[in-house]
Amino acid sequence: MAIKEEIVCGLDIGSSQIVCVLGKYDTNRNTIEIIASGRNSCKGVKGGVVVSIHETAYSIKSAIEEAEEQTDEVVNKVYLGIRGEHIETLNNRGVVSISRTDKEITADDVEQAIDNAKAIQISPDRDIIDTIPQEFSLDRQKGVPNPIGMDGHYLEVYVHIVTAGMNHLTNIYKSVSQAGFSVVEPIYGIMALGDIVVLDEEKDVGCLLIDFGGQTTGMAIYSEGSIRFSREISCGSDLITRDIAHALHTSLAQAQLVKEKYGVTIPNLVKEDKEIEFIGVDGHNVHKTTRKRLADIIAPRLEEISERINDEIQNSTYADAIVPGGIILTGGGAKLQNCAEAFERVIGISTRMGLPQNIMGSNEIISNPVYATAIGVLRYRPHPETSRIKRIMKRIPLWKRVRDLF
Repeated sequence: MAIKEEIVCGLDIGSSQIVCVLGKYDTNRNTIEIIASGRNSCKGVKGGVVVSIHETAYSIKSAIEEAEEQTDEVVNKVYLGIRGEHIETLNNRGVVSISRTDKEITADDVEQAIDNAKAIQISPDRDIIDTIPQEFSLDRQKGVPNPIGMDGHYLEVYVHIVTAGMNHLTNIYKSVSQAGFSVVEPIYGIMALGDIVVLDEEKDVGCLLIDFGGQTTGMAIYSEGSIRFSREISCGSDLITRDIAHALHTSLAQAQLVKEKYGVTIPNLVKEDKEIEFIGVDGHNVHKTTRKRLADIIAPRLEEISERINDEIQNSTYADAIVPGGIILTGGGAKLQNCAEAFERVIGISTRMGLPQNIMGSNEIISNPVYATAIGVLRYRPHPETSRIKRIMKRIPLWKRVRDLF
């Protein structure tokens, strides 16, 4: 069989920057190899929401062109990763009664149950962008991984529904279009992240995924193999950048560079208190500070952000569920040295860095958490020839479908 490949683009509309990756998709093997990346800071996006279509379109075009130049490939369409407080989620259930003589559950029955679960009252300015099955119940028996082919009278499905503000989505689409590209599908970024940085075993025993972004931080709680809770909160690593800029009397751009190159989250872990040079806010004069002072600036704000996340955990009713699997930390803000350890000290739960698993391609891209969401969007995307019900069933991990048969 001849190998059929296509170039696909994952675009992450971050909270303050645009990130993209290009992947080589082998349609026969259903595998993706990451071959290029691009990123661009963006003043047109605030917390994942477009505030300037022109500025956002320019940043999207620049990021994708940067990736195109590395491969001599041309991108026409993108799989779009979105985030921000305009995204809301909820859990619901749908029911189908099988009244026909043949009681065997079909794919149409499953699809109908999911559609019934989506029949919820939401504001007219919102749209459902994803529905993730958590588990099925057949004749009141819970824990059915895949009911298709089984006999029963009463089919229930429990789902996690993702909604987004329609106007915000439209503005993102307009920005992508103005940049010269089309959107294949919008995907909530943290859902895509969960598929590539969280292990199946962690989802089974219970864990928390944190996407530590610039202006927003995403949270997703897994238990018994499925997503149970997700939320976006309006705080991120840009707060740390601003603290550095204010304390050192420098620009935000210089503060970002200093943070990424020398930042340490735990002051007493600074082994060598060497001097750091940076350009002052006037853009000319060179100033100096030390890594220890930089850590003293970073630590209080990171502790505040960690406490905010911990408050959300406690209010979620799933606080106990995440303890066994711990916390998986990713996102651009997680690049700070000892960041996972700093979160663990405040929240009191074992924390590890989350990087894409089982992904082929450049290690420089794959090992950088900045690109994790864009990579995840490519893996999360459905095969274009796959039916809707097959795509839905694929959201329930194979290991769980097999395990529950025994």
